[in-house]
Amino acid sequence: MNPVALITGGSRGIGRAIALKLAEMNYDLVINYVKNQAAAQDIAINCRALAMSQDNNIRAEIFQADISQTKDRDRLMAYVRQQYGRIDLLINNAGAAPDQRADILGANEESFDKMIGVNLKGPYFVTQYAARMMVEQVTAPGFTGRKPKIITVTSISAYTASVNRGDYCVAKAGLAMLTPLFAARLAEFGIQVFDIRPGIISTDMTAAVKEKYDQMISQGLTPIARWGTPEDVTKAVIAIVQEMLPFSTGEVINVDGGFHLRRL
Repeated sequence: MNPVALITGGSRGIGRAIALKLAEMNYDLVINYVKNQAAAQDIAINCRALAMSQDNNIRAEIFQADISQTKDRDRLMAYVRQQYGRIDLLINNAGAAPDQRADILGANEESFDKMIGVNLKGPYFVTQYAARMMVEQVTAPGFTGRKPKIITVTSISAYTASVNRGDYCVAKAGLAMLTPLFAARLAEFGIQVFDIRPGIISTDMTAAVKEKYDQMISQGLTPIARWGTPEDVTKAVIAIVQEMLPFSTGEVINVDGGFHLRRL
């Protein structure tokens, strides 16, 4: 039986890269998306083809759901339970940037509510549901094998003030608390929980600010003077999945080129 991974926001960028690597590792996948069905179908096809090229057979299914909405979250998690009956890895990757960057002195409530819903409320309750399933699995009679894991992809915006997108920063700061909370609650069951915190990563979400960040990186913004890639983030995920951190939980793994360092 293949292990099962749910990847929210799995149709592009970081989520897409993670899906491909997990397919290579023989995971069955549920790839959640919101709007871009074609991209989701494309990554599912590519994941199945990649597994077949290694003589493996996986399921890679797509599921449309806006995790900020209660009914959509319930549909998504019910699908995972009904179709697979288990969840071995949750990747909280879904996220959204503000439609418009606005100074915090004039930012509107609609944008704030959207950022909280997608970037904080959604992952919180997806994790709650997944955690309950994971506890059921590991406490079932005769359970053997690797314990499930939860990985949340946050952002350096969890601790970095960007006054033209305060709603995003506040949501990511709240999301950063998800990992210590669930790590503390689930440790007794051997379920590890991690926060992977990307810095400036080259995706379609950051394409609009490429020129700005090109200049900042060239001026020394990060000790490692380049953009990060979705594959950089994926390597941190794989280290966790491959049991390379067996005596750790609740940890933040920075994938940010050293941005978090304080330098004189």
